[in-house]
Amino acid sequence: MACISAVISVSSVNVGASASPSPSSSWWRHWHTPKLQSIITPLPSPRPTDAHPQPAAVPALRGKDYGKTKMRYPDYIETESGLQYKDLRVGSGPTPKIGETVVVDWDGYTIGYYGRIFEARNKTKGGSFEGGDKEFYKFKIGSEEVIPAFQEAVSGMALGGVRRIIVPPELGYPDNDFNKKGPRPTTFSGQRALDFVLRNQGLIDKTLLFDIELLKIVPT
Repeated sequence: MACISAVISVSSVNVGASASPSPSSSWWRHWHTPKLQSIITPLPSPRPTDAHPQPAAVPALRGKDYGKTKMRYPDYIETESGLQYKDLRVGSGPTPKIGETVVVDWDGYTIGYYGRIFEARNKTKGGSFEGGDKEFYKFKIGSEEVIPAFQEAVSGMALGGVRRIIVPPELGYPDNDFNKKGPRPTTFSGQRALDFVLRNQGLIDKTLLFDIELLKIVPT
């Protein structure tokens, strides 16, 4: 307030003497410094709603799968390949052998995309699996028709068991394309959710989670 009063006083005294003060005058230079101008007419502060932060583009990291450092889950068993699994229910039947066809039910989630589910087949709200064989997924043990993580997980399961697995990108879909190996989402929305994660060239985490139940083993 003192600065503003001083400016008003000085301006009033000089109005009669000179309607257009010369920039060379010492008082004119003093009162028109940026510091005092900012006090007299303060700049408006930006409101929080005015800020729209944008992520910085990092072209060198595109397509490198640097979305997240590898997580080690303490309540999971990690195999030599890097697959992590936990048995939600240990089966009481036999374990499938190479060449045998297995029938499984499965759920799939994208860990790095808000935990979005991309497949849920015949799973009721209570968590039980129901349905006929034709509605479930089948593949042959030892074949290359499924992703490595799925093959490894089911090969070590006993009939009737339910296993949850954490799948790193190197054990998942080749070339980030779920059309090359199974299991594949059966719905359009599921395909979109999975495809968004796999084909994203940014820093999104491509780790996946599957729940698998081994329903039947068909002997060769």
